[in-house]
Amino acid sequence: MMMYKFMCMGMISFFSGLWGFCSNRKHLLAMLLSLEFIVLSLFMMLIFFLSYFQFELYFSMVFLTFSVCEGALGLSVLVSMIRTHGNDFFQAFSILQC
Repeated sequence: MMMYKFMCMGMISFFSGLWGFCSNRKHLLAMLLSLEFIVLSLFMMLIFFLSYFQFELYFSMVFLTFSVCEGALGLSVLVSMIRTHGNDFFQAFSILQC
């Protein structure tokens, strides 16, 4: 019963992060924060799932490593976009300038 509550909480947080990602398409920073929220909710559900079935938590460390790499890559794209265009608006960003 407790596992069901945790998985429902994880699914609610996943779908709220997905909704935030789809609704905040103007700023790159808001989209990156929504992606990190989705990754953290997936990590939470993975930890609950692996601990419920008493599996090893090694895969969770691999998942966390890849999510940190994804976050660093997103921040580097954000910094590059701000340096070249001056802001993180997608309306000001033109593919033809790159």
